[in-house]
Amino acid sequence: MYTHEDLARLQAQSLKMQGHIRRQTFSPENTKTLRRFSSWEVSELILGVNQSTFRGRLAADPSLPMGEVEPDGRQRWFSLDEIGELRRRLKVNRRSLLPARPAGKRAFRTAVANFKGGAGKSTVALHFAHAAALDGYRVLAVDFDPQATLSHAMGLTDVSEEFTVWGIMARDLIRETDRMNDGAVGAASGTALPRRQIPASIRDMGLDGLRHGDFVKPTCWPTIDVVPSCANAAFVEFASAQYRHLNPEWSFFAAVSRWLDALGDDDYDVVVFDCPPAIGYQSMNAVFAADMLYVPSGPGYWEYDSTTSFIGQLAEALEDLANGFDGTFPAGKVALPKSFADIRFLMTRYEPGNDLHRAMFEAFRKVFGDHLTQHPIEMTRAVEQSGRFLSSVYEIDYREMTRETWRRARASFDRAYGEFRDAMLTAWDRI
Repeated sequence: MYTHEDLARLQAQSLKMQGHIRRQTFSPENTKTLRRFSSWEVSELILGVNQSTFRGRLAADPSLPMGEVEPDGRQRWFSLDEIGELRRRLKVNRRSLLPARPAGKRAFRTAVANFKGGAGKSTVALHFAHAAALDGYRVLAVDFDPQATLSHAMGLTDVSEEFTVWGIMARDLIRETDRMNDGAVGAASGTALPRRQIPASIRDMGLDGLRHGDFVKPTCWPTIDVVPSCANAAFVEFASAQYRHLNPEWSFFAAVSRWLDALGDDDYDVVVFDCPPAIGYQSMNAVFAADMLYVPSGPGYWEYDSTTSFIGQLAEALEDLANGFDGTFPAGKVALPKSFADIRFLMTRYEPGNDLHRAMFEAFRKVFGDHLTQHPIEMTRAVEQSGRFLSSVYEIDYREMTRETWRRARASFDRAYGEFRDAMLTAWDRI
């Protein structure tokens, strides 16, 4: 017979292996670092400039970042900070290289969500965040999944649960309850309404004293920050049920949205949510805060079946919230019923030569029409390698494999990101 003690022992063994893998993958300090990018990548794949034009600009202006030169002098390698400065200072045919961003708008928020485990949610969220950073955007990634795959891929492995989405929600409970108590006076009679009590076990955790930015952690990408997750954050699904009992009027589903609303409009450009494979307190916070819903799905029938169930149950959950909180939802930047500026479906793990995959793609197209993105993410060896090395395709050095293998994988994600960016820019004006 096996008990919790046996599970704890197996976890301890697994943690040792995790540490070994990280030592093999990250730097000797067990800290993830971001590689440099070659002048070929910077010119053609990142800035979209002809290589000869790029080299000519560098030669004409010695004040521009020059990167690090290989010993043979044939190739220069640039950091992301240097690429950012090149983007700000260079113009090609009088065209700015800065990314498009509507003036006077806050950051655009996208939730990557689906029921199905293994649908590619974390892979899509990671690659979109990295692609957006290479595109010149400032990115905030929010990991709602207690499996913490996105957090680990971003290099964050030692995370306390109070600095996760759970901490944001518990802090919001305290603050919203205090706000309600402060205003608990009957309008006509002046009679004090019953005060809602938050037990000391919650107040004494010190969450209310955390600053807004305490939940945000830097990554090795200088333009990407993360609100990380950890295994202990799974407690949020149990704790939130208790919190709702303490204060039934607490709009639990808007906690993260309220936290994001308090950020400066210019702090970030793009916010990406990686959601858990379930509809619960965390995932409802993600979809409620999102401007666009991105639903990845594998190319099999069971994935299609799960996706159908997901959107149906999500529709019911959002309808229940709209009806249950009608007239009591606190004033803010998001209204009920919840609406999205766009909804997109993205096929993942796609093999163009597989007849079943092609048939499923056509089935998705018939059902979802223009909501289906035209460029699925293909399954390639480089994609498999990215999971093995806890990195995105953008982080993998193309010299670690054949350039064609790497470029094919990158091209697949570039096309998917290009559709994401176009949909985002169109929807951004509507928020």
